[in-house]
Amino acid sequence: MAINNICIIGGGTAGWLAANHLGTALAKTASENGQTPQIQITLIESPDIPTIGVGEGTVPTIRESLARFGIKESEFIRRCDATFKQSIKFINWMDSGAREVAHSFHHLFDAPSPFGHDLSNYWLQNQMNAGAANSKEYAKFVAPQWHSCERKLAPKTADMSDYKGAHAYAYHLNAAKFAELLSENATSKFDVKHLKANVVEVELAQNGAIAAVHTENHGRLAFDFFVDCSGTASLLMEKALAVPFVNKQDELLVNKAIVVQVPTKPDDEIPPYTLATAHQAGWIWDIALTNRRGVGLVYGDEFLSEVAAKDKLDRYLGNNTHRERYRTIDMRIGHLSKFWHKNCVALGLAQGFVEPLEATSILLTDFAASFLARKFPRTGDDLPTLEQRFNQVMTYAWKRVIDFIKLHYYLSDRVDSPFWLANKNEEHLSETLKQRLQLWRSYTPHPDDFFAQFEVFTVDNYLYLLYGMNYPTTPLVTDKQNEQAHRAHAEKIQQANQYLKQKLPSHRQALEELAFRSHTK
Repeated sequence: MAINNICIIGGGTAGWLAANHLGTALAKTASENGQTPQIQITLIESPDIPTIGVGEGTVPTIRESLARFGIKESEFIRRCDATFKQSIKFINWMDSGAREVAHSFHHLFDAPSPFGHDLSNYWLQNQMNAGAANSKEYAKFVAPQWHSCERKLAPKTADMSDYKGAHAYAYHLNAAKFAELLSENATSKFDVKHLKANVVEVELAQNGAIAAVHTENHGRLAFDFFVDCSGTASLLMEKALAVPFVNKQDELLVNKAIVVQVPTKPDDEIPPYTLATAHQAGWIWDIALTNRRGVGLVYGDEFLSEVAAKDKLDRYLGNNTHRERYRTIDMRIGHLSKFWHKNCVALGLAQGFVEPLEATSILLTDFAASFLARKFPRTGDDLPTLEQRFNQVMTYAWKRVIDFIKLHYYLSDRVDSPFWLANKNEEHLSETLKQRLQLWRSYTPHPDDFFAQFEVFTVDNYLYLLYGMNYPTTPLVTDKQNEQAHRAHAEKIQQANQYLKQKLPSHRQALEELAFRSHTK
């Protein structure tokens, strides 16, 4: 049986990313074969469920997706109140101790040592020789992007091509407006049919696959393939198909978030990075858009009460004037035991959730939707093979994402609360992560330490995290010739730093110029 009718249940970022990925891939396949697309995509969205609007951070791969969808960057920035994100700046994730200022480090988006010569071992040698008083942050030593971030510069000038820049970058965005833009793009370019309706029943076929959904406004609707983007409700995968959920609460010890939107002034400075500030039982994100900040306090309710968490957020914001607008969100930490079953795939929150750290939600949604679209089943005969492949890849990706998020907490030397002490428990680490950490005590991370292209966090990410948090790798001894090469490349980074200081505009200036360009085209 040919698969011609696709149904996506749920809108928001996940649903509309799926619609655009599938629309783009299927339209391209038809064009290459000289055909008119025969597949119809229908997205059914409840009129009663608002977008959560919390996941406002992205990672650089989103640029590839937006370009593939045919969305102009300047229009995206203007429509979605978007700002550039070049890094995550972590504050207080290490014990402040006797330091005069809080410990901080950048997880940059540019690769460390961008001129093709790894300076990690050279940095370790310098750290060992310099002592704590003269130590230099790893990111500052290996990448000029550190300086651009601290100077609040944009990663590009307004006249650069869409999605190209002097630095790697992603975005902060208004999630509701982003979903609206993706919706317009999918319906206009890929003829995606958009229905506003509540699903009241899911009908299963004799073979256990989904046959149809029953809705309040449109009755029974039959499709060949379903994509579950219904959020934590997981209407298709969990409720109808009874796919079990794997709870990871005992590994990642946060399960609540208190969120608020804080208005900003038109001339307020916009950091080109996410702020991630640790506290006694979790951390606080702070994301600046063009007209407001999105702030959220993440915590584990086993270690902190809701009242104490709100008091802590008051102190972070400097007052309690926003308290009446605080929203508490329960975070179900974990993922499905499988992500494709029969003729249904789960994406977004229906697939699972780790926590907001490192923008993992949109990252995994975009990754999974793109992966699904590249090899979408043409007939029912394709389903078993593609199901096995998809589940194998996504299970591996989720395991490694959990490793990377857990590592942020495990590497901390904070001992000021039961929360941080509990995170030091090695039983919460996977065997893969334990083995890697043992390896990295003697050798700096290298691409050959990673076994699959399906790890969404790679060697660059681990280098910034490990050495931003002072991981004790023993440096290898290098000869004089290598040391000269190291010094030459370190000098190149400083030269690039000075060049970009002159070339790149302020963050707000670049955003205003791009928004103006969108208006005038």
